[in-house]
Amino acid sequence: MRRVIRTDVPDAGAYPLLNSLVVPRPIAWISTLSADGVGNLAPHSFFSVACANPPIVSWTSVGHKDTLANVLATGEFVVNLASLPDLDRVNATSASFDPQVDEASELGIEMEPSDHVAPPRVVSSPASLECRLHSTIELGDSVLVLGDVVAVTVDAEAMDGDHPEFTRLQPVSRLGSNEWGLPPEVRAVDRPR
Repeated sequence: MRRVIRTDVPDAGAYPLLNSLVVPRPIAWISTLSADGVGNLAPHSFFSVACANPPIVSWTSVGHKDTLANVLATGEFVVNLASLPDLDRVNATSASFDPQVDEASELGIEMEPSDHVAPPRVVSSPASLECRLHSTIELGDSVLVLGDVVAVTVDAEAMDGDHPEFTRLQPVSRLGSNEWGLPPEVRAVDRPR
């Protein structure tokens, strides 16, 4: 027997259900700067590719958080790949910090200048996407953010020829509740022609 939970009624509890069923979710570990130049670093697990040509990524701010405020004020952000060696640091940046506190400085996370946008990149992240704001869409209590990818940086050690190699990137993901997905076993399956 299946349990049916209606999500079209107020306070039906859709958020924890979606978080536990739409899995694994890649993490956009987003670095931004406020209009006053204060750094912000926070993970967002509602993250995906929205368009390949031109390259556009999407992420959702559930509620109006500091990351969203900074992107709206400056029009720029960097998506840093959340990898296994950084799991504890990624999780630590999910805490509620005051908007005037730079999470990276507070937690000792080393940052470096980006090439084409003002927000810095996470040094230990094996890859980053430098983005400029394309547009936003208000959706209930959330805001969908679309960003034009203006530069991609990948560590040479993570590359296999012209492509980033999954086992070298070691991406982590979010699952339900307090669960994290570790890099899974990879199986190559060619598409049918």
